[in-house]
Amino acid sequence: MNDKYALVTGATAGIGLEIAKELAKLGNNIILTARREDRLRDISILLKEEFDIQCDYVVADLAEVSAPEKIYNFCRDSNYTVEILINNAGYSINKKFHETEEDEEEKFLRVLGIAVVALTKKFIPSMLAQKHGKIMMVSSLASFAPPSSGWGALYGPVKTFVNRFGDAININYRSHGITATNVCPGFTVTEFHSASGMQDAMDKVPAFMKKDSKTVAIGAVQALMNGKSVWVPGLLNKALAFLCNILPTTIVIKMSSRLAGGRYE
Repeated sequence: MNDKYALVTGATAGIGLEIAKELAKLGNNIILTARREDRLRDISILLKEEFDIQCDYVVADLAEVSAPEKIYNFCRDSNYTVEILINNAGYSINKKFHETEEDEEEKFLRVLGIAVVALTKKFIPSMLAQKHGKIMMVSSLASFAPPSSGWGALYGPVKTFVNRFGDAININYRSHGITATNVCPGFTVTEFHSASGMQDAMDKVPAFMKKDSKTVAIGAVQALMNGKSVWVPGLLNKALAFLCNILPTTIVIKMSSRLAGGRYE
């Protein structure tokens, strides 16, 4: 029996769920992790039946300091060798920076940033031992843009950090057979916006700017398997990422305000 697994965080909805399906379709065994046990259980059964693979799950909240260790211990104690790590879990805080409590921001940074580092650090030794491993950082197009005013001041900055962390993994470990892929989707139709209290803003985004989570997942997994360092879905998003890198910040903000549903209002 194949004992190699792909671990997917934030696997119960949206891009994470679709990535798990795409990896299972390719014959990978899957370990799911998220906060909702009922959904984890149902998705685990679905993946096993539909794709004839092994699938297990561990309930964990990455906002908790102990969560990465809990996930790692579960995999170790179950003799699951993680050769693919999908750092996907995330959310946004739909408040102004001065309106949030410190611990709210700390939990946010833990889920989107610190847990990504912690899980990568825990699983990379076994990848080094087997001289093979693939790591995905689900980042955002926001990582290239100026930080927003209305959708959480830290979202863009932490995604930029994640991109640079992925770059660091490639620089240090690509020669050892380990690659990191920074996946930077734009506006994707998932539960992310409603769960973060941002559905009204998402509804203002023009339809041509939006992609569905399955399309994003298919491209993301292909980029991961091909060892790409950065993947941005769609020509429009690629153009926006390029423009964000070359245009003055003031122009990018004006352009984004027209397209991004009040991101800078």
